Amino acid sequence: MAEPRPVPEVDRAAAARKAVERRRARASLKRDLTTRVVTPQSVLERATADPDSVEGSMRITDFLLALPAIGAGKRDRILADLHISPVKRLGGLGVRQRVALSQWLDSRFPLLQPRGERSRLLVLAGPTAVGKGTVAAHIRENNPEIHLSVSATTRAPRPGEIDGVHYYFVDDAEFDRLIAEDELLEYAVVHNRSRYGTPRAPIDAALAAGKTVLLEIDLQGARQVRKAEPAATLIFLLPPTWDELVQRLVGRGTEGAEERARRLRTAKVELAAQNEFDHLIVNEDVAAAAAEVVELSSSSAR
Repeated sequence: MAEPRPVPEVDRAAAARKAVERRRARASLKRDLTTRVVTPQSVLERATADPDSVEGSMRITDFLLALPAIGAGKRDRILADLHISPVKRLGGLGVRQRVALSQWLDSRFPLLQPRGERSRLLVLAGPTAVGKGTVAAHIRENNPEIHLSVSATTRAPRPGEIDGVHYYFVDDAEFDRLIAEDELLEYAVVHNRSRYGTPRAPIDAALAAGKTVLLEIDLQGARQVRKAEPAATLIFLLPPTWDELVQRLVGRGTEGAEERARRLRTAKVELAAQNEFDHLIVNEDVAAAAAEVVELSSSSAR
C-alpha cells in the first residue's frame, strides 16, 4: 500500500491564516452585536442562508453572550427554554430551533417598525464619526431642492469648515441669547463639551415655502425635534461595523486619545437608541447612503 502523501507545509500555513482570519471575523461580529451595529435577527438570517459563513460558524453560546444584558446565567436559561444544545452553531440549528430562537429575538429585541405617515422635516442622526456631515454635504451638493439646515455651535471650526456653510460658529454669549429668545428648535451639549443647536427661523421659512428640510443633528437634538414636531421623520445613520466606526474616528485625526475614548463611549449609548428612529441607513458608501435619504425625502413630499 502506498504511503499517504504529506500535506505540504504551505497548506498548513494557509489553513492557519484562514483560521485566524475566521476568529477575527467572529470577534468583530460579536462587537457589532454588542454595540447594536447589526441586529441579532439579521445575523441569524445570514447564518441560516449560509451555514459556512462567519455568522453560521458562530456558537450559539457566543451569540447570546454578545447580546446586550445577557450574561452566562441568563444564556443558559434561554438555551434550556428553547431546547438548544450549547454546542450548536447558528448555522447548524434545526428548523424548530431556528423558529424558537427567532421568536425569542423578536420578543426581546423588537425590530424597527417605520411609521406610515411622512413629513417634509427630516432628521439625520447617528453616532460620532459615522459620517453624518459627509452624507449631508453630498446631499447639499447634489440635491439643491432639499434645504439643509445649518446648526449653530460653540466649538471651534475644524480644518476646511466654513462659517455659515457647515456651521454657524458662535461664542457662549451668543448661544445663550439664541436660547433666551427661543430662536433654536433644539439644542444640546454634545460629548460633555460644546453646545449645538438648530436655528428655527430658516426651517420655518423653508417649510412654509413647500421645501423639504433636512436636519443633521445628534441624538439629543433628534429627541427634542420629535417632541416639538412629532410628525418629523427621524433617520438613524449606522456604520457598517463597530471596527469601521473606530477606524473612521481615529483616521480623521481631529481628536486626541482622551476625546476619542469619550466619543466612543457616547457612540455606544447612541447606537442603543436606534429603535427610536423611523428609518435606519447603513453608511457603507456615502453616495448610496445619501441616495437613500433623498428617496425618503421624495416619499415625504408626496
